[in-house]
Amino acid sequence: MGGGKQETFLGLDIGTSSVKALLVDADQRVVAEASTPLSVSRPHPLWSEQDPGDWVEGVEAAVAAIRRHAPTEFAALAGIGLSGQMHGATLLDAHDKPLRPAILWNDGRSFAECAELKRRVPDLEQRTGNLAMPGFTAPKMLWVAAHEPEVARAAKRVLLPKDYVRLRLSGEAVSEMSDASGTLWLDVGRRRWDASLLAATGLTEKAMPSLVEGSEISAYLEPEIAGAWGLTGRKIPIAGGGGDNAASAIGVGATAAGAGFVSLGTSGVIFSVTDRFVCLPERTLHAFCHALPLRWHGMAVMLSAASSLAWIAGVLGREHDIGLLIAGAETFARSKSAVAAAPIFLPYLSGERTPHNDAEATGVFAGLRAEHGADALVFAVMEGVAFSFADGVDVLDAAGARPVRPLLVGGGARSEFWAQMIADVTGLTIDLASGAEAGAALGAARLGMIAAGAGTIEAVCARPPVQREFKPDPERAAIHAPRLRRYRALYEAEKTARR
Repeated sequence: MGGGKQETFLGLDIGTSSVKALLVDADQRVVAEASTPLSVSRPHPLWSEQDPGDWVEGVEAAVAAIRRHAPTEFAALAGIGLSGQMHGATLLDAHDKPLRPAILWNDGRSFAECAELKRRVPDLEQRTGNLAMPGFTAPKMLWVAAHEPEVARAAKRVLLPKDYVRLRLSGEAVSEMSDASGTLWLDVGRRRWDASLLAATGLTEKAMPSLVEGSEISAYLEPEIAGAWGLTGRKIPIAGGGGDNAASAIGVGATAAGAGFVSLGTSGVIFSVTDRFVCLPERTLHAFCHALPLRWHGMAVMLSAASSLAWIAGVLGREHDIGLLIAGAETFARSKSAVAAAPIFLPYLSGERTPHNDAEATGVFAGLRAEHGADALVFAVMEGVAFSFADGVDVLDAAGARPVRPLLVGGGARSEFWAQMIADVTGLTIDLASGAEAGAALGAARLGMIAAGAGTIEAVCARPPVQREFKPDPERAAIHAPRLRRYRALYEAEKTARR
């Protein structure tokens, strides 16, 4: 394109707690960034909702902040990419106005509707590659039909959060493969809407947005909005974009088969790119399209990762002292005999996703003795989270999607001790990279660059340089191995006791 390095690209990430905007130049240097907070409404137990208008207002506020900070650079905008929280059900009327607040990914009201969807479509897992869970979009539509029939009758279109923002920016109803994979309406292997799944929730393809790949042009910024943003006379393409995890993968260069990341955040995620559709729904593997053509990904999700460490710090009254707690656990771990006698911890403080799909699973300390103090408890919690990641890696391995040298991202990545423990327990060599925290907004900006013709996938989606690698240590792995077996047996015993 003619502007060369003067061109800039905007990534917009529609998260649950905030809207993030990132402006980069053609060399992907960050020109400006801004964030606008969002609030979540919880009017009833298990409910989690947002006003779709808040997403649009958040985008406007974030863009306004970037324009104030870098007006000249923003005026050279050449492409936009979108990322966002997945699964949210945004129901629109015949005039594309929201009929009710959007039901979010972490809304848990639709348990009964998951069973009903499975009853209506017995081969659901074969069609979608995924289990029906309340977080997904299709069960939410069944809940609305059962409890708010007037809303269901008036609904003419259903959009995911970032795609509602696209509609408001461009006037076009379009989604892309990665985000659409989390609806339970997509045939993930064939990358197209499934008429039977739609019919099971009272919908037809007419209610669905059209589909593009994440790196393709989906629409163009409406002239009126372009003018309001100081871009009069410019035709600004909007890329298909991606769901938050797929966009994050683009942001860290995870584009080829075998590439991926381990996210040690509040929850835990292991993301692995494949060049074919792989699925293992019976072990709660998420099987989604990637945000690039002819790419898919397997994803193992653990609900309590770094949040488990925050929990034990709070229990110990040392929530502002986590660094010292980790140092104490590291000292504790130098004694083989102390580790062998340490308690075992199940980090299922909010239930568990992969591999159990068990909302009733609970956190457990086993093997506690009077001599165990804070160091032993913190070690056990960190090790329990590592064991949870080992379960996720086993599921990916069984599906034929084991990642190779994944990048470590998330707040927990700041602990080299924890990173090494995860490598030892999972058997993965894990890379720590500089610039791997930019996240979904950078991935969205990169997709905007590709859609605008500013470079190939290979050139745009470079992997950040590796600062440190964590290779499994056979001696430490041997110490953890019998404890991992006890960990797995402990869950089975706890599950049996609940029956």
